[in-house]
Amino acid sequence: MLKDNKLKYFRWHLGDRYDGWRVKKVDPIFAVVPFILNKRVDSEVFFEIKIPIDKIEAFIKEHKKEIPDLSIMHVVMASIVRLISQRPYVNRFVVWNKVFARNHVSFSLAIKRSLSDEGEETVIKPYFLPTDTLSDIVQKTNKELENNQQVGQENSSDAISKVMGFLPDFLLRAVVVLIKQLDKVGIMPKPLFHASPFHTSIFLTNIGSIGIESIYHHLYEFGTCSMFAAMGKKSRSFELNKDGAATQAKTILLKFVLDERICDGFYYASTIRMIDSIISNPSVLLLPPEKVIVDDGVGRKRLD
Repeated sequence: MLKDNKLKYFRWHLGDRYDGWRVKKVDPIFAVVPFILNKRVDSEVFFEIKIPIDKIEAFIKEHKKEIPDLSIMHVVMASIVRLISQRPYVNRFVVWNKVFARNHVSFSLAIKRSLSDEGEETVIKPYFLPTDTLSDIVQKTNKELENNQQVGQENSSDAISKVMGFLPDFLLRAVVVLIKQLDKVGIMPKPLFHASPFHTSIFLTNIGSIGIESIYHHLYEFGTCSMFAAMGKKSRSFELNKDGAATQAKTILLKFVLDERICDGFYYASTIRMIDSIISNPSVLLLPPEKVIVDDGVGRKRLD
């Protein structure tokens, strides 16, 4: 699946990984920072967006026939994919003190196969293209859900976790260390990459679906995930309009944890404004973007 969804903008060069291109055109400070802040836990930044959803729910109702199963989560996902198509730096990652531009767009989504404390939980990882529309996002996500939501089903992530769980502690410890070292130099076996929820553009969890408010979730040290987003429950809040009068609106809280090493604060601030604008106007997601912005830090000619 990765092969079919790669962003084929640049030729492969020495120093690249199979999941990303080495970013070489970067400000000197960003070349040094990954050596100083060599862990994601040292580099986490946090921000939140309160999303008014009355217009989004009206939009979903209007388009429910042409896009079956459309939900607020799909709108959020499509908005992030569109954001990546215009702000490619947020799809970068840091491994072994080096910055890479990811050559695909993927989401890791935690799902429960049954809504109970004992219900099985797994992770799906749908892949997208930066040109995907809202309809594409819904179709690809639902296809992954259909293939993984039945109780007793086992995907590659489940199978590998199950096998590793049977290993004695000393052997499991050695296997994990080996996998991490292989990943550092970009030669971790591809089946492990495809099974790993930690090698992804963004990890998204919709805890609002079980009635919980949004949280800030830490980034994982293993893998390449530079963004973690959590959607909270629907709630009502009062806001001041342009005339200073208080109005009530239905909202959800979307919280992000990001790796500050992949781009500067100004770029992040502009990105926050853009995603807020996209989510607030979901009709733009019905069509592909007019133009896809490629990462200029790779410094190579684009393929035809």
